[in-house]
Amino acid sequence: MDDVDATQAQIARTMLETGDWVTPRLNGIVYLEKAPLKYWLIALSFAVFGVHDWAARLPIGLGILALGWLTLRMGTWAFGARAGFYAGLVLATSIGLFLFTRILIVDVLLALSVALALWAYLRALDPQEAHPRRWSALMAVSLAAGFLFKGFIGLVFPLAAMGLYALATGQWRQRNFWQRWRPVTTTCLVLSLTLPWFVAATLRNPPYVDFTLTSEPGQYRGFFWFFVFNEHVLRFLGRRYPRDYNTVPRLWFWLSHLVWFFPWSLFLPGVARLRLTRRPATRAEQMTLLAVVWIGFVMVFFSFSTTQEYYSLPIYPAVAVLLGAALTQEGRFQAVGRWLASGVAALAALAAGALLVVNWNTPTPGDIAQALAKSPDVYAVYTLSLGHMGDLTVRSFAYLRVPLALATVAFLVGAVGVHLARGRRAWLAIAGMLTLLLVAARLAMVAFDPYLGSYPLAKALVTAQRTHPGRVVVDNQYYAFSSVFFYANVKGALLLNGRTTNLEYGSHAPGAPDVFLDDDTFAKVWRGPERTYLLVEDVHLPRIEKLVGVETLHQIATSGGKFLLCNQPKVQEEPHLSTQRNLRKVLP
Repeated sequence: MDDVDATQAQIARTMLETGDWVTPRLNGIVYLEKAPLKYWLIALSFAVFGVHDWAARLPIGLGILALGWLTLRMGTWAFGARAGFYAGLVLATSIGLFLFTRILIVDVLLALSVALALWAYLRALDPQEAHPRRWSALMAVSLAAGFLFKGFIGLVFPLAAMGLYALATGQWRQRNFWQRWRPVTTTCLVLSLTLPWFVAATLRNPPYVDFTLTSEPGQYRGFFWFFVFNEHVLRFLGRRYPRDYNTVPRLWFWLSHLVWFFPWSLFLPGVARLRLTRRPATRAEQMTLLAVVWIGFVMVFFSFSTTQEYYSLPIYPAVAVLLGAALTQEGRFQAVGRWLASGVAALAALAAGALLVVNWNTPTPGDIAQALAKSPDVYAVYTLSLGHMGDLTVRSFAYLRVPLALATVAFLVGAVGVHLARGRRAWLAIAGMLTLLLVAARLAMVAFDPYLGSYPLAKALVTAQRTHPGRVVVDNQYYAFSSVFFYANVKGALLLNGRTTNLEYGSHAPGAPDVFLDDDTFAKVWRGPERTYLLVEDVHLPRIEKLVGVETLHQIATSGGKFLLCNQPKVQEEPHLSTQRNLRKVLP
């Protein structure tokens, strides 16, 4: 897809092609905001399997499988085999995990590193554990991986949870705690795995001598200031530069987990029945206490910071383990939870069925973009991960008949199955419902693909460039057509008014390529003798028409409310935009 998804894949591809594994780059511009381990894994996947979209997704996919297995093992170690199985089942069918791993964001790999570090911490402290040094070493490797995935947050989350656990239990006073945890050895191992990249990135992108916590447009202070202060300190304080992100309301950030874990979240009252004590004597008590401080610290941390919907992914394994343990218990809360799950699923089936009936005979010309309500306030809406959900209209569900029908069946399976089933059969009915529901969601994403991505335009550009080579201009920021850069392997494209968001800082670095155009320069380029291709969204097309004249805009392809235009006609040219609009007025 466009935006972050293809951007991350293209950065990894550039690393592989240039051989520079230290400094990420995008369209030739240094991109310093993220740690590199995810890029390294994707680049290695490209090296082995070739540059494909599925190869880019492979590290994330394997990370999800590893996280599911780890959650199962943690639950089994602490609460028994049945609880471990349920914990893995809860995580594997989590709506949140599905939604936030459709794009190449690193947070699920961060969740894996955090969970592995914390479980290794418990195992290293377990007096019955025969090999505490191995678990201590694994903890150190996981901490280092967390830093290389997400920066300092990969260290802060697990270390804070460990510290709170040690304070709550009083173990920090015991001598064997330090002998088993091995803080000196752990620190040395973490530093040996993380410092080489950090030092190399600092030296290759020299820091500015003034380390104040402010920045102004046009200033470039190197890697150290940007990565340490801007991306961590200022982002936490909501003062990061540039301000190209949004934050969800705090209440929604907390309550949304009822949705991300639905309908398993209806059984959360059972977690209150688990024994929580400051003097844990059993593995179950140890895991319960650690999971509580783990979840609590992450959620409180983001309650004082900027938040996106997926920032809480690191707590998913802990939530799943606690729910898995709760599902093995018997009690009134389970009966109430099953009744609620069945009732909500029945209501959801009615709603999905109603949308299906309403749109049964609704025509579906073109793609789904024709029926969506795109918001003009791009920075306020689409800077949230699920911002495009607000574009849905009743008519747009006509393009989603198949996934809507499957979702209706899924909710019916859940409503009837949970109502009739008892005990563990009810959990299998819920898992069946969620499996069908997530398959329906995947099919819906296929229908959304022309709107969220630009693969058809990339294909058309490759075909056009094969016979009529020319330079490429992208209107607005790089992210608007990032999938074109990936699929067409576009290098050095010109960005019209694109010196913004995450490319702005790197654009001021010494030796940065001059790839940015303003309106006046673009008008000269477009009217010049060299063949030029332009990628533009429909909402910005009127501005382009006013700038260069509609008679100069020759359409090559259109998809999902986006256009590929050229300043010169093809041999067998399609009508230019003004002619097409006149045809639309008279043709059915």
